[in-house]
Amino acid sequence: MSHQPPSPAEGNLLFPVFLKIDLLQILLVGGGYVGLEKLQALLKNNPNAKITLVGKTIRPEIRQLAALHPSVWLLEKGFDPDDLHGIDILILATDSRQTNACIRALAKQQGILTNVADTPELCDFYLGSTVKKGDLKIGISTNGKSPTFAKRFRELLEEGIPDEVDLLLHNLQQLRSTLHGDFQEKVKLLNAYTASLVAQAAPKPDEVP
Repeated sequence: MSHQPPSPAEGNLLFPVFLKIDLLQILLVGGGYVGLEKLQALLKNNPNAKITLVGKTIRPEIRQLAALHPSVWLLEKGFDPDDLHGIDILILATDSRQTNACIRALAKQQGILTNVADTPELCDFYLGSTVKKGDLKIGISTNGKSPTFAKRFRELLEEGIPDEVDLLLHNLQQLRSTLHGDFQEKVKLLNAYTASLVAQAAPKPDEVP
């Protein structure tokens, strides 16, 4: 028996937001493999992210990574409710679902947005896969259904988007700063120029493998 896919109105209702995490205080609880994975994801997106990592034990790889990023603080201890003071975003990556749930409940009382590793139903947000080419960044979400698919799709986009796209963005920024006059006319000119740049960057038929 086949299942019908959800209608567009029932599909992914998440709202994508790009945060300036170097201006926010992030608490990451868990110093194991999952904590390492979350820390790597955050720093990959912004090497200056302000992160405090709390864990009873902290993996050597985490220490090595933190040593390269002055904005990362490591606290080798158990979680304390006072750790939530002044926190904007909480990421829970301990190996105990019960511990994660208890901390999440405390954070909810304080209105702190929380991500709980491998527990979509307790998440206020997900850490989606991202594709980055210079100033271009694309977020990918499967609505928590398949992180593996999101990873594979990210790899596909990374291979398909030319590195020259960053130069295209630079040229558009330069053009935008020189345009004057009616807003609609500026939009029309930018759209035409964008179409031209994309056409130039697209691979020729004989270049497609």
